Amino acid sequence: MDLQIQGKKAIMAGGSAGMGRATAERLAEAGVELYITARREERLVNAAKEMSEKYGTTVTPIVADSSTEEGRQTLFTACPDPDILAITIKPPAPNGDFLKVTPEMWRDSIDTALIGPIEIMRNYIPVMKDKGWGRIVNIATFSAKNPMIWRLMSGPARSALINYTASVSREIAQYGVNINNILPGMFATEGADEIIGHYADAFGLAPDRETVMTHFLQNNKIPAGFVADADDMAPMAALLCSPLARFIVGQNIVIDGGQHHSLF
Repeated sequence: MDLQIQGKKAIMAGGSAGMGRATAERLAEAGVELYITARREERLVNAAKEMSEKYGTTVTPIVADSSTEEGRQTLFTACPDPDILAITIKPPAPNGDFLKVTPEMWRDSIDTALIGPIEIMRNYIPVMKDKGWGRIVNIATFSAKNPMIWRLMSGPARSALINYTASVSREIAQYGVNINNILPGMFATEGADEIIGHYADAFGLAPDRETVMTHFLQNNKIPAGFVADADDMAPMAALLCSPLARFIVGQNIVIDGGQHHSLF
């Protein structure tokens, strides 16, 4: 499918691995001029080089932590006028006992998963409005709609984020600028692998991948019968970044293999 975005300028914030990397791949394949950000310089630079060589397009790495004002300013300076903005963050660790969640943990979650994305959008929305076209996609989590006690550091901040974007999206759609969110369920990504130890601690399990995944699948039924790969989500993200999604405004698209039991 031709996404009709060849030559457009796109940012993938959090694009060096996992769902961010998979989305960046689809955007690069579609021929955009791509900017990707992450905190880990070596992995980021390698990802940019690999995608540039594979798809024959310009991919610029930007070492930046979008949860900080300094990191966001680095991004704004490197790419002041994107047509497309996609944002994801590293998944926070499972919290274990909810009574042990501290104010500092909440502040870190809010800085990373709420304030960071909002401030990036707030900077670029006027630019897109002036152009008369723009696409913004937040890759969040289905925990924003499906409360999970062991994911307190993940769900609430993103619930606030999708509330924010639902309101803002309806104000700016008239200018050709659309915001939508993807809410992924359980995906087998690098970020998920990195929190296996935290999950094991939260449930008193042996900290190996097989034990953790068996426990998760037993206690969190996925009707599709498997844990997804990032490539199971990325095509939808890329579609929402295109002119083909011109009538999709302020939506929260759950991609979870049927795990979330809800009509809406």
